[in-house]
Amino acid sequence: MGKLSAARYGKDNIRVYKVHRNEEAGTQDVVEMTVGVLLQGDIETSYTQADNSVVVATDSMKNTIYVLAKQHHVSPPELFASIVAAHFVETYKHIHSAQVKIIVHQWTRMAVDGKPHPHSFLRDGADTRNIEAVATEGKGIDIRSAIAGLLVLKSTGSAFHGFIRDEYTTLPEVSDRILSTEVDCGWAWNTFTTLKDIETAVPNFDDAWNSVREITLETFAKDESASVQNTMYKMCEQILAAVPMVKAVDYSLPNKHYFEIDLSWHKGLKNTGKDAEVYAPQSDPNGLIQCTVSR
Repeated sequence: MGKLSAARYGKDNIRVYKVHRNEEAGTQDVVEMTVGVLLQGDIETSYTQADNSVVVATDSMKNTIYVLAKQHHVSPPELFASIVAAHFVETYKHIHSAQVKIIVHQWTRMAVDGKPHPHSFLRDGADTRNIEAVATEGKGIDIRSAIAGLLVLKSTGSAFHGFIRDEYTTLPEVSDRILSTEVDCGWAWNTFTTLKDIETAVPNFDDAWNSVREITLETFAKDESASVQNTMYKMCEQILAAVPMVKAVDYSLPNKHYFEIDLSWHKGLKNTGKDAEVYAPQSDPNGLIQCTVSR
């Protein structure tokens, strides 16, 4: 006979948009996000005995998100995710852990006639600001912030050679290549004991986001990369130095390949090595390089 060894449930893909109207300045600010909630606790009987008396309906979770978004600031998302997670653990005594994930979608204020427009915005990138907050009864709140979907490319300044060569190797060594990736970078904060501690730390969240983004882009651009592995490690070290409240940094970088096209078949046209100008972007397969650097 089987035994229920793990169980959690919740509501996913809750779309939320909030507008803040500054009547005095005549401007508006907007935030759009996708929220997910997963609860754990004394819920076994809902699985094993069809006992729904321990179930907080997932529709109620959705409604809770909307109410809390009305009652509280939703920025920075680290704070709002923590408010939501703490709410479920504090409100329902049989729920011992709540995981809340938030994806913040970009809306950047438009410039019109050389000035910031008071209420018009554009989406100027596919990258998102992602948050995961886990409130655990008696243990506090753990937060992981992240940048996801940040697509970057540099046309030179990257090499890859000196790797293992054996009977399975066909990849040529290169001293100069195109380097492109879609950045997924996360940073785990030291555990917060209470929601009040998170409220006190609020200024650090946006500062950290800006620092991580700047370090990632600057290092990517400036580093004469010997490998994706080495470049991402340099990024991690700099982030740990810049954000003292962070205990670990992780990167996941898929290698977006661009292959030279041999055009010598057409009248001896040179398009390889130092003469390469036309490339074929590749979708798959791709390299995937990951690391976590901790204090």
